[in-house]
Amino acid sequence: MNEVLKALIERRSVKKYKDTPVPKELLERIAEAGTYAPSGMNKQASVILVVTDKEKRDWLSKINAQVRGVDTDPFYGAPAVLVVLYDKSVHTGIYDGSLVMQNLMLAAHSLGLGACWIHRAKETFETNEGKAFLRELGIEGDYEGVGNCIVGYADGEYPVLKPRKENYVYYVD
Repeated sequence: MNEVLKALIERRSVKKYKDTPVPKELLERIAEAGTYAPSGMNKQASVILVVTDKEKRDWLSKINAQVRGVDTDPFYGAPAVLVVLYDKSVHTGIYDGSLVMQNLMLAAHSLGLGACWIHRAKETFETNEGKAFLRELGIEGDYEGVGNCIVGYADGEYPVLKPRKENYVYYVD
């Protein structure tokens, strides 16, 4: 089977991670793959934050957990979080950012890493703390969170394929 199709079919959301750090070179390759996602009119409205600093990663986890209303780690122990945001002035930004997220997850899978899309990036970066975090990084403008792509080495068995629903695809010949 074609390697791209194989990755698309075999990738799963991993929800338990080892605390082993992901080498920077792999995170760079994953982030680079994200930058090649399609974007409306090639505006490239997304930005990717690669967070491996434990204190900042834990801060993101804490805000995310508060938004969700839980006191557990919504990042499932993953040591790296790639946050995707988009420039709200670009009308296709949310879609473009979603494509970036898909590229990140597929790239992680292709490199033997687990990944999972975790929501609530929007709410995290709507907070004053989230906006201040972006300013600290020198990110100016009106950005909205699309998602958090957690990345790391899977702890345990890789999730199994679940059957696809009936009537998923309709052909109009």
